[in-house]
Amino acid sequence: MAEDHGPQVKDDEHYEALRDQGASKEKAARIANTPRSDAGKRGGSSPSYEDWSKGDLADRAKELGIEGRSEMDKDELIEALRSH
Repeated sequence: MAEDHGPQVKDDEHYEALRDQGASKEKAARIANTPRSDAGKRGGSSPSYEDWSKGDLADRAKELGIEGRSEMDKDELIEALRSH
């Protein structure tokens, strides 16, 4: 049986499993307190880089300060953005 970690942790078993895997106390508590029905539903959705125009990819690369972007083709921009 899982130890009671107090009212700040909603799912003690999940919390302990995350801690055993090496998660920090804060991260384990945050994940354990997320209702399982809501897990993975947060965040926005963005189209795949393959759906972006080369100009949009270059603009994003510029925002991130990726060097040599002006000489890259679309596939190279995608790779540079994914590995940044």
